[in-house]
Amino acid sequence: MNRRRWLGLGALALAFGGFGAWVASRRYAIGDADSAAIELLYGLTLPDAHGAPTALSALRGQPAVVNFWATWCPPCVEEMPELSTFDGEFRYRGLRIVGIGIDSAANISQFSRKTPMSYPLVVAGTSGLELVRRLGNTAGALPFTVVVGRDGRIAWRTLGRFKAAELREAVLRVLQLPPIAVPLVHGQDEAVVLALGRAFGRQDLAERRERTAG
Repeated sequence: MNRRRWLGLGALALAFGGFGAWVASRRYAIGDADSAAIELLYGLTLPDAHGAPTALSALRGQPAVVNFWATWCPPCVEEMPELSTFDGEFRYRGLRIVGIGIDSAANISQFSRKTPMSYPLVVAGTSGLELVRRLGNTAGALPFTVVVGRDGRIAWRTLGRFKAAELREAVLRVLQLPPIAVPLVHGQDEAVVLALGRAFGRQDLAERRERTAG
């Protein structure tokens, strides 16, 4: 993306409300989260990309990845396919992912039609900044990603484009899965993969290989 386009998107962000900053090369510090921030999250009901109300109380008791983003934020958009990959990989283990848009309903609706994601996108607009800041992101910068455990405690946060390996480690931790990567191999090593998957409690890996083989 050329410099003129980046500056144009930055101007659009400011025009949308003058709130927050999008993080590209600069890192902002994350402060302490408000003790009531997760309860505020659970108490929200926000419209999805199609206008249907979505109660975030459904996240209560579930391990979750909450990603704050905007259509005008290039790093936000760049990391969204990775979140879709995580959703496909861990949804059946109970992980929930939601993208909370600090953006207008019209922008998010248009984005969703052109670039659908496997996880829900909801619209918070400028009011979402209160939650962002109470979660410790006092700069209101984007993207901002928070991993929450089943107990409602914050397990991990990052400001700016997340590193997939770090997010994976946090997800495995809240899902209480061992941090093991079992290679998907062929031929005579197939039995080894299945055995390792079961031995380390990774029935998901074993089942996936069995489905693939079948």
